[in-house]
Amino acid sequence: MQEMNPFSKMIAATLALSEKAVENTLELLEEGCTIPFISRYRKEKTGNMDEVKIEAVAQANEKYKEMAKRKETILKTIGEQGKLSAELQQRIDNCWDATELEDIYLPFKPKRRTRAQVAREQGLEPLAQLLLLQRERNPEQAARKFVGDKVSDVEAALQGAKDIIAETVSENEQSRNQIRGEFRRGAIITSKVVAKKKDEEDAQRFSDYFDFSEPLKRCSSHRLLAMRRGEAAGFLRVSISADEETCITKLKRHYVHGFGECQALVGEAVDDAFKRLLKPSIETEFAAQSKQKADEEAIVVFAENLRQLLLAAPLGQKRVMAVDPGFANGCKTACLDAQGNLVHHEIVYPHPPRSKRMEATAAMKRMVRQYQVEAMAVGNGTASRETSEWLNEIDFEHPVDVYVVSEDGASIYSASKIAREEFPDEDVTVRGAVSIGRRLMDPLAELVKIDPKSIGVGQYQHDVDQSLLKKSLDSVVMSCVNSVGVNLNTASQHLLTYVSGLGPTLAKNIVEYRRENGAFSSRSQLKKVPRLGPSAYEQCAGFLRIPGARNPLDNSAVHPERYSLVETMAKDQGVTVKQLVEDKALQKKIDIRKYVSGEVGMPTLTDIMAELDKPGLDPRGEVEKFEFDASIKTIEDLHVGMVVPGIVTNITKFGAFVDIGVHNDGLVHVSQMANRYVSDPSEVVKLHEHVMVRVTEVDLKRKRIVLSMKQL
Repeated sequence: MQEMNPFSKMIAATLALSEKAVENTLELLEEGCTIPFISRYRKEKTGNMDEVKIEAVAQANEKYKEMAKRKETILKTIGEQGKLSAELQQRIDNCWDATELEDIYLPFKPKRRTRAQVAREQGLEPLAQLLLLQRERNPEQAARKFVGDKVSDVEAALQGAKDIIAETVSENEQSRNQIRGEFRRGAIITSKVVAKKKDEEDAQRFSDYFDFSEPLKRCSSHRLLAMRRGEAAGFLRVSISADEETCITKLKRHYVHGFGECQALVGEAVDDAFKRLLKPSIETEFAAQSKQKADEEAIVVFAENLRQLLLAAPLGQKRVMAVDPGFANGCKTACLDAQGNLVHHEIVYPHPPRSKRMEATAAMKRMVRQYQVEAMAVGNGTASRETSEWLNEIDFEHPVDVYVVSEDGASIYSASKIAREEFPDEDVTVRGAVSIGRRLMDPLAELVKIDPKSIGVGQYQHDVDQSLLKKSLDSVVMSCVNSVGVNLNTASQHLLTYVSGLGPTLAKNIVEYRRENGAFSSRSQLKKVPRLGPSAYEQCAGFLRIPGARNPLDNSAVHPERYSLVETMAKDQGVTVKQLVEDKALQKKIDIRKYVSGEVGMPTLTDIMAELDKPGLDPRGEVEKFEFDASIKTIEDLHVGMVVPGIVTNITKFGAFVDIGVHNDGLVHVSQMANRYVSDPSEVVKLHEHVMVRVTEVDLKRKRIVLSMKQL
């Protein structure tokens, strides 16, 4: 029997989950199961936990593991000093709070040579203890006994004793918690401009924070990250402080008893402890904590934006012409077949300065006819609006829908190793155009090729903890890929990499096997792929689809381990699996309770029935066309009160940015998103959603547009 995870009880209590479900989840993770696999195919074991809860369990487990390692280091260090009592060991063993653990360790922590350490080496510890007792009526007389080779005079002796007291106060757990309490209640974050850099052009980006302060607990993540960015760039000085007088008064209440010379010296030591040691230490702690909190909030926003972008509706397998618009350099066009393969490319010049509109129109008509183009994807960068309007005016021989597609990150892809491998003989402009076209056909399959940070839907993504960001975004990509499912016979190597249980090596092996042996006809064929063993097969099989397979379940999310169960259902109805999948009336006759067993419960059976009803259903919906208001082309055309259509391009904690077709996105502040209170913009809008907005402010000088979604 497998040993129980030592942290499962604590994790269950912290996350308010069943201990058994947590234990089972940790066991599955330990076996190498992925989160998408566990949440989809092991619902009975996890108590029907979703991916978010499983992720939380995994993160909590990692946190406790790290803390256990830290405790080992601490115990070893204190043990080597010969100061590890049974009571101290027990306290460390029982402590699972990182801050408290570091406070316990602080007095024993090896540190650089401090003033207190020098004083101890001079033999002044007894004098410090004497002063702390506050019973000595003549501290100067007491200090004379310590003057000698190492201590020059009474003043030096008393100063050394005060240094020891200051360090003792600063390392005391109660003292630290008192000051933390004050910071928690009333810390103020302050930002000031570095005077000599105030007039620099780059500094103006941070002008809102040249003289700024507010309570730390009310400081939003985007403001805190903006200040920290300004500080890192050298334009701002940022500090966090609590009321000094209150902090010192509280400390003195604990350390200074009565009045007299000793009490005065201890009071001076407490002042020094706070100003020189405690305040900087707690400020650093709160700066790190607030930054971590801001990072986590920004990462959540970015991850949610990325999820929406990856799960955007696909056009599907249609013949597409991609257009990367431009003025002087022309519009780069790329014609793709229904599988997204490049069949032709050329450049046309419909706009100034060349203005060869007639030739460009003729070329577009020729390409549409020759390559039987069904839809056009126009990048949303420079000249996008002008290009879309021109294309919509052309009378093609058959209907051709024109869609505007986000081109964020297309240039990153076009210069990447993946793009070079896909199109070794084409230049970056052609690769960029192809990427725009493929994004319309299948956003998920194309966007997984780009570093998520470059997709342009984040909030200060370059300022947050990069390892935490990468972990979170990789998790989102994997979740999206597996929730949609992947066509085993058309998926690129890069897309296959994100399928549960695969990774780069197995993804490459699948593509090579496909190239050598032709299309897969069944999921079981995956077992013939080199190095794809039973464990990897179990993890990946349910997420890979084979349209047109002999067994219709191979194009569904039903896992092969449950095929026999579906076969039993079909047999009980006197039909084949194929007939069962095709006949909705037969499916309705099935009483799934009959099929509950020790292995399979109602959650799995419910999922199976949903798949039989709509096998291989793409959860992403259908792509929608969009048109800007024809009467506005530039920011100068806007006036307050106009109501215009727009596309949501980015969502942050403070609001949403909306493209209304004038080359500058407008901001709908969170307070202007609805006629009710909105705490989170993502409650109201989704990325790339089509919305109607009212112009409330236009700042031509700063090129800022303020919008509202409130109904008048």
